[in-house]
Amino acid sequence: MTQHPYSHALNKAAELICSADSILITAGAGMGVDSGLPDFRGDDGFWRAYPALRRAGLSFIDMASPIHFQKTPHRAWGFYGHRLAMYRETEPHEGFYILRDIAARLEHGAFVFTSNVDGHFGKAGFDDSRMVECHGSIHYLQCLNTCQSEVWPATNFTPQVDEQRCELLNDTPVCPYCSGIARPNILMFNDWDWVEARSEQQHHALGLWRRKVRAPVVIELGAGTALPTIRYFGEQQRVPLIRINLREAQGHHRKEIVSLPMRALDALTSLHGALDGRGFF
Repeated sequence: MTQHPYSHALNKAAELICSADSILITAGAGMGVDSGLPDFRGDDGFWRAYPALRRAGLSFIDMASPIHFQKTPHRAWGFYGHRLAMYRETEPHEGFYILRDIAARLEHGAFVFTSNVDGHFGKAGFDDSRMVECHGSIHYLQCLNTCQSEVWPATNFTPQVDEQRCELLNDTPVCPYCSGIARPNILMFNDWDWVEARSEQQHHALGLWRRKVRAPVVIELGAGTALPTIRYFGEQQRVPLIRINLREAQGHHRKEIVSLPMRALDALTSLHGALDGRGFF
């Protein structure tokens, strides 16, 4: 029988989980790729998904700015409306459910810390009260002019997008307080008006959970170095860390990091097998 090329790392990761009382799941954009979500790594990947923005010479960084909601709101909502519809339609991959299965067998379960705005951890059944979406969520809206420090669900907004032109065809969502344009409650570049109230509540809940657990292990998934928020957060916990990243699995000077240079779904499936072999399930 052929041995898994990363069997040593997988067994070490399984050992860390078996010794833990909880898992802190830290996830970046690489977690969503196995669900079929586009990889915006570099302009080429972004422009393959949005050819109209290539023609306009607009990069992901250009579009991830609140200024477009002021200047060209139907184009801005063409981009974010398409993403909202895509995230609603796409099902989370099996790796999310493997993580849930692992967490269910630990005393204090799991807490999620993610930069992803797609809402897929919640869609996969993770407890909303145990989640930090540090860049916000596309499934919540706020006033573009921040007339109130409030956010509300985007449930009643169904975007209709001309994908060839990347433009919203129906009316933009509006603020229920001032009737001005609403925007996603997502932290963008040069964004001084992001309403942090929801994120602050999530961070508070994480702090309470973190003080309660005694022996957590961090499982980091698809968090790169280009925007290292997730990596830094996990490393700052000073607890054992399992790093799953196909392109950037390199460790850290700390010894208690286990590196798995694999895609999230492949790694979690293999880790499930290693845990099963130890009688974890």
